[in-house]
Amino acid sequence: MMFISVTRLRIRSLRFMPVFIVQLLGTNGQVRRADGFVTGSLLPDRRLTFWTMMLWRDQTAMRHYVTHGSHLQSMPKLLHWCDEASIVHWDQPDRILPSWDEADRRMRADGRPSKVMHPSVDHQALDFRPPRITRATPIAPAP
Repeated sequence: MMFISVTRLRIRSLRFMPVFIVQLLGTNGQVRRADGFVTGSLLPDRRLTFWTMMLWRDQTAMRHYVTHGSHLQSMPKLLHWCDEASIVHWDQPDRILPSWDEADRRMRADGRPSKVMHPSVDHQALDFRPPRITRATPIAPAP
């Protein structure tokens, strides 16, 4: 069984974008080298919103990634930078990423909001517009 992890983050102000992009580059490099990472996708959406979808060998591999390196260093900063953040996970038999429509559906049905210091009025209810999927880019494992 493969493990899917989807995150959605909305940066609350343009002033946080430069440091967010630096952190994003670090976590992108980390995930590409992570043991157990199969494939992924980054979706820059409207209104400073970013989705990630990652396919992992198993939940243990994903947990190791999030508790080490650039990702671990980024997490406390996101509490201040984001006004919306959510995550959803599930198992699936295929080694193929699901569609962004499926990721959106699962986020709304089974996702949970993450802690942020300045939540929007829509944060807790996961009330957001469907993602604009035309700008998705693949994330491949490092050679």
